[in-house]
Parts: sequence; structure tokens; C-alpha cells
Amino acid sequence: MTEPIYSPAPDRYESGMTYRRSGRSGLLMSALSLGFWHNFGSISDFQNCKAMMHCAFDNGITCFDLANNYGPLYGTAEETFGRLMDVSMHPYRDEMFITTKAGYDMWPGPYGNWGSRKYLISSLDQSLRRMHLDYVDLFYSHRYDPETPLEETLQALVDIVRRGKALYVGISRWPMEAASFAYKYLRERDVPCLCYQGKHNLLVRDDDDINLAADNGAGYVGFSPLEQGLLSGRYLNGIPTDSRMARREHLTSDRLTPELLDKIRSLNEIASQRGESLARMSLAWVLANPKVSSVIIGTSSVEQMKDNLQVLKSAPFSTEELQRIESILK
Repeated sequence: MTEPIYSPAPDRYESGMTYRRSGRSGLLMSALSLGFWHNFGSISDFQNCKAMMHCAFDNGITCFDLANNYGPLYGTAEETFGRLMDVSMHPYRDEMFITTKAGYDMWPGPYGNWGSRKYLISSLDQSLRRMHLDYVDLFYSHRYDPETPLEETLQALVDIVRRGKALYVGISRWPMEAASFAYKYLRERDVPCLCYQGKHNLLVRDDDDINLAADNGAGYVGFSPLEQGLLSGRYLNGIPTDSRMARREHLTSDRLTPELLDKIRSLNEIASQRGESLARMSLAWVLANPKVSSVIIGTSSVEQMKDNLQVLKSAPFSTEELQRIESILK
């Protein structure tokens, strides 16, 4: 049976999604970005991946966050993205803001990791082939490399833009001193850093990096807004057998101490009083910072994505609510 041709929702830009400027650039980013970290690899069902992609786009999400080694297996999230472009998304390429990264291990040997010129440019060339793209909108150095001269890593980013392989560049998880050097180096070569990507949520703050990015005219994209599920509400009454923590996937049970569980339950009480889930309030808290350009959500189903999208309807936080949240987390 032939599948119908995908036709995006005609009201996708009037669906409630908001668009935020990234630093002092001309670029607007959807407040929510769809992350491909864990649910779009070779072990994931392609039809579900396609349904999530279409749901995101139908609801105004224009930013899609990938990296060379996202999967699992390495590279397969980008391959899935390439299939999605082929089967339905290619006509809408110019409505999409597509990002990828390199910095962590990707292939064996001395050239498949860190921040050398050879690795970054080779990795992006591979990513473009997997994603069936001529260029990405944003390419990140995914992590700071203490062994490679900063000038080499940053000049590779400059040359990537000048060669038309990316429209913008960014950095992710760099220490502040190195980030300050990066902002200056890139600005002086007329390839300003578009944004910094870091982990920011109620439990793990990244305020210093957010402020440094803003001071240098860069935006900020936050990942892990639910702290790998701790703020999803799933662990309020124990560890579900089908949870990431039970499977020990990037989250282990020793993280959920009695003290932390008390804080999470107290946060949930505030969320309940606001008439929303803990997950929705946690997303709303990150987006309450006007210096945050976009927040990456990772979903495993259309239903979960629709629940995340409800954050666009969240009421602003009152001063009292913010003070109560701070008192819980101090």
C-alpha cells in the first residue's frame, strides 16, 4: 500500500510555537528543538521516527539537533534523518534549521575524536553524506580539546563556513576561559559564534555559560531540560522497571538520593498547584530565561512530544513561585 505524500499542517506557524533570536544574530530559533540523541538510531522504529518528525514540524518546531555519533549505533541518527529528508522533508529544507556536531569518539584510530582540523572537517563531510544534505545550518565543536591548539579547532570552524558546509558555527560544553577565547577569535574572523549549547535545568544550572554567551552576542541552546528523566515525574514513587534508570542507561539509581527525591517531590507540588506536570513546569522554567534561544527535547513517541508541546501554554512564573523553587533547590 502506497503511503500518502506528507503535507505539513498549514497552520504550523500559528500553532503556538514561539521563535527566539539567537544572540545578536538575525536568526530565530523555535523555542523547542527536536533532539535526535537517543530515539532515532538504527534500533528505533522508522515509522515512529517519521511520525515524531512530522508531529514536530506540524507544530512549528523548525530546529533539529543531531551529532555525528548519535544513535545508537554511531551515525545512525543522521542516517535516519537522511531517510526522513528523502521520504518527506526535502521539499521543506529551507524551513528547517538543522544542526550537527563533532567532538566525541566516532571512528577508530587517532583521527576519530576530539578537536583536530582533520577530525572536524572529515566528520562533517561524513555527516552531510549520511543526512543527504549539501550543508548544515549550524555545526558545533561538541567539546573542548585540551591537547589541540584552540586556533586549529576554531580555524576549522571558520573554514567550514567559508567553504559553504555550514551557515553558522557554535561550541558546546567548553570551559569558560576557552569559550571566551572562541567568541573573540570567531568574531574577529567575521564568523561569529551563533550559540553555545550546554546542560541547563532545575537541578543542573549553567547560568555562567548563559551569561557569557549573551555578553558575547551568542545565543544559548539548552539540552537535558528534564535531567535525563529525573524531572519527568517518572521517579516520584520509585524506579519503574522500564525506566532509563532501571536499565542503567546514562542514569543510575545511586543518583536518586533521598535528599534529591524530596526536592523533586517538592517541585512537583508547585507544578501541581500550577495545574501542570513536573516535566512541563521544568521546561517552562528553562524557557523563562530570555537568554535561552531554544531547549532541546528528546521524545520517544508522538504522545510524549505533544505533552512537551503543552509548555507553550504555561503561565508565567510568579515571583512567589520562583522564590519557592529557589528555596527548594538551594
